[in-house]
Parts: sequence; structure tokens; C-alpha cells
Amino acid sequence: MLKSLPPPLLGILASLLLALNCLFWVPLLLLLAVLKLLLPQRAVRLRLDPLLVRVAEAWIACNSGWMALTQKTDWDVEGIEGLQRRGWYLVNCNHQTWADILVLQHLLTGRIPLLKFFLKQQLIWVPIMGLAWWALDFPFMRRHSEEVLRAHPELRARDREVTRIACEKFALIPTSVMNFCEGTRFTAAKHRQQASPYRHLLKPKAGGIALALNVMGDRFHAILDVTIVYPDGAPDFWQFLCGRMRRVRVRVQTLPVPHQLAEGDYAADAAVREAFQQWLQRIWREKDAQIARLLAG
Repeated sequence: MLKSLPPPLLGILASLLLALNCLFWVPLLLLLAVLKLLLPQRAVRLRLDPLLVRVAEAWIACNSGWMALTQKTDWDVEGIEGLQRRGWYLVNCNHQTWADILVLQHLLTGRIPLLKFFLKQQLIWVPIMGLAWWALDFPFMRRHSEEVLRAHPELRARDREVTRIACEKFALIPTSVMNFCEGTRFTAAKHRQQASPYRHLLKPKAGGIALALNVMGDRFHAILDVTIVYPDGAPDFWQFLCGRMRRVRVRVQTLPVPHQLAEGDYAADAAVREAFQQWLQRIWREKDAQIARLLAG
């Protein structure tokens, strides 16, 4: 019955359900996070981290519940069978809209460990959500332009240290480290500005995924390369709330961890850096071709 409501009314209702869900679960997350902050011993963390994950997964399950009530979405999904709930994964995906995150959580929660995202530093100030991401140990990264990095190369080392510390926390319990290699949501304007060689993707950035593999390569069970396609066009968040995400096509490919690259020094070794970039660009070419097929099908 809810799905038949006019889109603006449906959007308001979905927004309320989303907000109420956050207001219910986030205080529980913060209570556990404060306990962990006050008692930083490793033994305490090993007990509290699984509780935090369970709360987060219950929150995501409730999000999936209101999505089912408000969305008339046709899901076309392949490749999520046989994944391991108790393993470590590095998840890589193209990025078009904020709805990507809810799509990934809806499909992968319960099949693999909780997704942990690398977030822009500014997002810590998002009301309620910033506190939740902090409580769940999502790492907050400062994004710098190439011009700034050339002028201040020490910033690269600072970002690498933030990533290293985050990955060391992720290694304590099974975790899925989520990375959007494009670094930002795809738009036609960004595509033109980059002069991207890919038809449906922005240029991938290898630094984050390289450092995650360098720190945790021996932990990762596999790499999950996820491709999301919206055949009717990627909805913005309001369109998504209004039930206008009609069709979603998702393909998940399980890839082996490139241990020979993970063991190299991406930052200091030009040969390793070149090999890593070629590896990622090959994945990106295949992803670009796959998106074209899914849009044409």
C-alpha cells in the first residue's frame, strides 16, 4: 500500500523512517563506543567490537525493511552466493549516488562482515551519522588535490598513517573494507574534467586500495569487485527516497588478492606503483565494458 503513495509523500515517509531508525540505533552505538574509549584494552575491544557490529547490522536490517515497504525495485543480482560471513574482504565498487551505500549494505550485510568505509574528513560533522561512523571506527580521510600534495608531500605520509591505523583496527575481527576507487561520485562534468579514458567511470585511484592491501593483504580472503548499474539512471538521494529507483543491476566478482603487489612498497617503489596501477586499470576496463553490457541488456 505504501508503494502506491504519490512520490513526494513517499519520500517524506521514507525520510521519517530513515531518521527514526537512526535515532533508535545510534545511541546504542555511542554507548558502546564510549565504553571502548574509556577502556581501550585489547581484550575489552575484542568483546565490544562484535557488539557494535551486531547493532550496526540490526540498523541496516531495519533500513532494508523500510526500503522493502517503500521501494518498487527490481533487483537483478549475480555473484553473491558462497561468500563467507567470517572472512575478511576488500570490496571495490563504482560510485554514482548515495544510494550505492544502501544498495551495498542491503545486498552484502549478513553475507560478509560489516562494510567499513573510508570517509571524507568533513563527513564527521554530518548530524547523527558522523557520530555513528566514528563509533564504528570508520576512518576519516582528508582529501587533497594533486596541487596541494605536490606542494606538501608530507600530507601523503599523514594519510597513509591514518589508513594504516584504521586497517590495524580492522584486523582484530572479520571486516569488509569498502573502497570507492573513483574517490567521488560519477558525474558527466567530472568525467569531462578528468578526460577519463572510460566511458562510464572516472579514473581509479590506487593509493587507498594499495595501502589497505599492504597492511592487511595476509588477512583478506578475497577482493570483491562490485559493479552497480541503474538502467533508468542513477537516482539522487531524494529520488531514491521517493521510490524512483526502479531497477538495479549488480554484479559481484570474487578476485584473488595480488599478494606480489600487496607485499611491495607502493609509496616508495615506482615499479610496484606502476604494476599496481596497471592491475587496477585492467579491472576498470573490464568494469567499464560490463557496465556497457548491463545498460544495453
